[in-house]
Amino acid sequence: MTHLDELRALDEQYVMQTYKRLPVAFVKGDGVQLWDTEGRRYLDFLSGIAVVSLGHSHPAVARSISEQASMLCHVSNLYYNDIQPRLAAKIDSLIGGGGRLFFSNSGAEAVECAVKLARRYGQSHGGPKRYEIVSAYGSFHGRTLAALAATGQPTKHEAFQPLPSGFRYVEYGDIDALTAVLDQKVAAVLIESIQGEGGVIVPPRGYLEAVRTLCDEREVLLIIDEVQTGLGRTGEWFGFQESGIRPDIVTLAKALGNGMPIGACWARAEVADAFQSGDHGSTFGGQPLAASAAEAVLTTMEELNIPERAKMTGAYLVGLLEALPGVASVRGRGLLLAVELEPGLDAALVATNCLENGLVVNAVTKSALRLAPPLLVSDAECDQAVAIIGKTMASLSAGSEQ
Repeated sequence: MTHLDELRALDEQYVMQTYKRLPVAFVKGDGVQLWDTEGRRYLDFLSGIAVVSLGHSHPAVARSISEQASMLCHVSNLYYNDIQPRLAAKIDSLIGGGGRLFFSNSGAEAVECAVKLARRYGQSHGGPKRYEIVSAYGSFHGRTLAALAATGQPTKHEAFQPLPSGFRYVEYGDIDALTAVLDQKVAAVLIESIQGEGGVIVPPRGYLEAVRTLCDEREVLLIIDEVQTGLGRTGEWFGFQESGIRPDIVTLAKALGNGMPIGACWARAEVADAFQSGDHGSTFGGQPLAASAAEAVLTTMEELNIPERAKMTGAYLVGLLEALPGVASVRGRGLLLAVELEPGLDAALVATNCLENGLVVNAVTKSALRLAPPLLVSDAECDQAVAIIGKTMASLSAGSEQ
């Protein structure tokens, strides 16, 4: 029995089977590379789903975690800690200033905070009936009950009904549909600057600007979910910045800790003031160990001008992908890309075979692969990854013709 077989047996016996795992267990990472239990090396072009944006085991982040762990891992939010306020100030500056933050452990928790804050603000400014949230079909905002209710994918709702009420959905990119539902009951609009789990869907040009204008006209808050798109991945610090708008609330997580569990909800100061002491809380949110990792992440990202690197490398990667036989189109921004495959190619099968050939990607839809490599990925590593994708598709196409 191999080490992997032993792990799988333990997993099946003792771990809730909520994940359809692929047959590999990673035990070591360095930059864009991963190694499994059997010693095989892989190129990681998924980054733990856009999490390890600085790559695996980044020395500045590892050093920060090690030093903090030997000094102070945790202190309750009943007291001040010496990292959280500095981290909040840095994030506020990157978003555009004038706001305050609440720290959580994940993106779903950041969305929960945003929903609660929007309801608190809406009811204090428009009365007790102003609490509904409008989100988009195809969106993904998390797995907790409120975040799941905000997620515009009805098939994910079915097993957990009844979900919390007060959520409506419209087509992503359709400003007329949004206009039609914004009545006096709506407290906020919640959308992604690019739909990640929905298939890496970029909104039509001018859409975010139109949503911002509409929210202003109807006195509705605009919440932008940047959990997957935030912190340089799209070629801007945040995806919404490409359109030049200013949201009322922003959620972020994933890349913030480069693997450490931390998320955050930012809000304009006036909106943040709707929360009073005791309205919301988190035992672990913003605790010193996670916050120290996040501080190191942001410092390193600024030093390396990560958004510009993502923009330049993303353009190079798109060019390589578009030249591949079997690729119908490529969409996305920066280093968050979906590779739409030609008819006849199954994305899940391509992803599985890429894994066997030493490349980590995933099927974001039935017909599209998602690529979200670390933002420090080199052109040479892009060359290698695209070569593996090309080889894999060619092999599958040849096999289907026999």
